[in-house]
Order: sequence, then structure tokens, then C-alpha cells
Amino acid sequence: MRHRIHGRTLGRNASHRHAMFRNMAASFIKTVRVDEESKIKPKVAGRIVTTVPKAKELRPYIEKLVTIARRARKHELAAAPLATAAKRNTPEWKAWRESEQYRQWNQTMAPAVKARRKAFSLLRDKLAVQILFKELAQTFETRDGGYTRVLRLAGYRLGDAGQKALIEFVGTHDRVKQRKARPAPLTAPAVEKPAAPISEPAPPTESSAS
Repeated sequence: MRHRIHGRTLGRNASHRHAMFRNMAASFIKTVRVDEESKIKPKVAGRIVTTVPKAKELRPYIEKLVTIARRARKHELAAAPLATAAKRNTPEWKAWRESEQYRQWNQTMAPAVKARRKAFSLLRDKLAVQILFKELAQTFETRDGGYTRVLRLAGYRLGDAGQKALIEFVGTHDRVKQRKARPAPLTAPAVEKPAAPISEPAPPTESSAS
């Protein structure tokens, strides 16, 4: 009995299931960056096609990673003014390393480093972590949750007839609804009312003349 066990097993044990989601998440994140020199190019940027149960289980996995990157970006922006542009192991870099500015930078940057290590433990892919913290964190900087969507497809997968679905990042393939201006309602032309006839004064009678 599966009492108090959350999530779908998908016909796999725990280690196999975690490895599958790790690979799917890394592949999904790497579709965001379209590199012309790369041999592997996604058909559609920011989208992968899988089955409906896998897409539903992968979505919270991705949402958690993007939230970690968003929180780390705040610390990276706060530590940017304290960093140095000098190359490593140069005299300028060594002087900065021994200064109080480095200690402040180290304390400010520590939560971001911890977040990167957490993301790498979930992805095990350096390129995916780089894209997650550089591009996706900046894209969803002002969005609180809801970074992905799952859409069912009409076709079924050959072999096991699994219903296919796509999972994609919000904001990449959004439909823009264009509202057409409604024409002004036609009004009937105003009909001019005929002017009232002017009544002439009655002629005086004999009694009034006398």
C-alpha cells in the first residue's frame, strides 16, 4: 500500500526515477540557449515533448530550480559592486583579496554559492546550471512562480500509446491576443421636425369696433 507517498512512481524505483528527472531537467533547461555552433539543436527553444505523467512530475522539479536561481540572483546583484575586475593571481587581485571589500563580497555572495551547489546537486550538469542562473533567473526575475506550462498533444506515442504532452517555459511561446477596435455603432440621422405654423391674429369683429 502507498500510504502517505506523494508523486507518481512511473514504473521505476527511486534511483531510476531521480536520474530520469535529472536528465530531463538538464535537457529542458539547455533548450533555452540556441547556439549555432552546437551540434545538438532543439527543434523549438524552451520546449520538450514527453508524456503527460512525466511532464506533470517534471514541472515542480523545474519550478524549484528556477526559484533557487531567482533567490540567488538577488545576492549576486548585491555583491556585484564589491567585486573586482582584476585577473586572478595578479597584484591587484591579491590586494583586493586581502582587503575588507573582499570579506564583504564573500559574505554577500555566500548564499548564491550555496544555491549553485544545491542546483548542481539536482542537475549534475555545469552548462544547465550556468543557463539556469544567468538566463532563466534574469527572465523570471519579477515573476513569482508559474514558470512553465504543460499542454496536451493530440497524438499518441508509438509503442505504448502514451498520451504526449509538451512542457515549455512561460513567456517564450505566448499567444498575443490582438483586440480589434470595434466600429462605432451606426446612429440614425436626426429627422428635423417641421416648424409649428404661426397663427395670425383674428380680424376685429363689429362689436369690438363699436
